[in-house]
Amino acid sequence: MKLLNLKTIGKFAFYLMLSLSFCNAQEGNVIINHDKKIIQLLDLKKEINTSEKSSDRYKIQIYSGDRTTARSKRSKFMNTYNEWRSTLVYETPNYKIWIGSFRTRLEADRALKTIKHKFPSAFIFKPKKEKEEKKATP
Repeated sequence: MKLLNLKTIGKFAFYLMLSLSFCNAQEGNVIINHDKKIIQLLDLKKEINTSEKSSDRYKIQIYSGDRTTARSKRSKFMNTYNEWRSTLVYETPNYKIWIGSFRTRLEADRALKTIKHKFPSAFIFKPKKEKEEKKATP
């Protein structure tokens, strides 16, 4: 009885291996036809998305005060963290150090968590739009 089962299993395995050797995957080519202006549009969108001047983005401020201290804090930041850009901004009467240009609040929160280890007074903000600033000053 065991011998019969062993022969049946052996035959089944043989036929299975034989049938698998004849199986082939399907092959095909895909051709995408599109307007050449779509590529230009995508490049323009990438350029807009990477713009540092966008006021819809979040930034982190790590310092506000005199120029000398601002420069030393910025230097310390650049030596410690190289994954985010820092900008020294002058808003009367203080110099401010702004970090990054984050698309979402979540991205900014993640960066802030890391930055707070060395700069505990850091906070997230969204810069005012130029139109709003012009309205505020007569």
